[in-house]
Amino acid sequence: MSVVDTLRLVVAPPHPAGRPFLLAGLVAVLVGLGLGSWPGHALAWAGLLFVLFCLYFFRDPDRVAPDRPELLLAPADGRVVSVEQVAPPPELDLCAAPRWRVAIFLSVLDVHVNRAPATGTVTRIAYRHGRFLNASLDKASELNERNAIAIRLADGRDIAVVQIAGLIARRIVCDLREGATTRAGARFGIIRFGSRTDLYLPGGVRPLVAVGQTMVGGETVLAALGGADGAP
Repeated sequence: MSVVDTLRLVVAPPHPAGRPFLLAGLVAVLVGLGLGSWPGHALAWAGLLFVLFCLYFFRDPDRVAPDRPELLLAPADGRVVSVEQVAPPPELDLCAAPRWRVAIFLSVLDVHVNRAPATGTVTRIAYRHGRFLNASLDKASELNERNAIAIRLADGRDIAVVQIAGLIARRIVCDLREGATTRAGARFGIIRFGSRTDLYLPGGVRPLVAVGQTMVGGETVLAALGGADGAP
């Protein structure tokens, strides 16, 4: 990545979900400056540091998705922590047969905007309360608070994207609605602070990524759909 690309990533405009936090930080800065003296200066500096952190955390850079409808893209930035065959979340009412799942862990330093892995139609969205374990743990998929989304592709097959809260994440934002159309690479939500995003592939489709690989949401190719049997 060039220096220019790095700067564009770091100084990208913030996602709208970050506005309340930025406003709170700015208020702290103004109140601190108004108070004066040591306590006020400390509050102003703390507010400024919080604003800078939020600008970095909520950054929302533009991404260019591959113009190939047969590809499934990473739904989030981060590191692949699990690639295994498991049944999709039961609340989505999909076929219970095991299918490949790619789990992506988002550290507090990663871009946290979620992006649609493919073009399709949202058939179901199911939110479930849960715990706030470290999102890098495998059991986080089952036990943590999550928002599961089923998307039907043009060929009739289904995929699932699951937004999972993490150790310090307390807010999952999803802008999709049932019946809405997704576009590959388009933004659809965000998870505030450390989190995880899982992608369940259609039956018979194998992932093209490995544990430890770094993902770029909306750009990295996770799988190629191919035919109904998953063959390229």
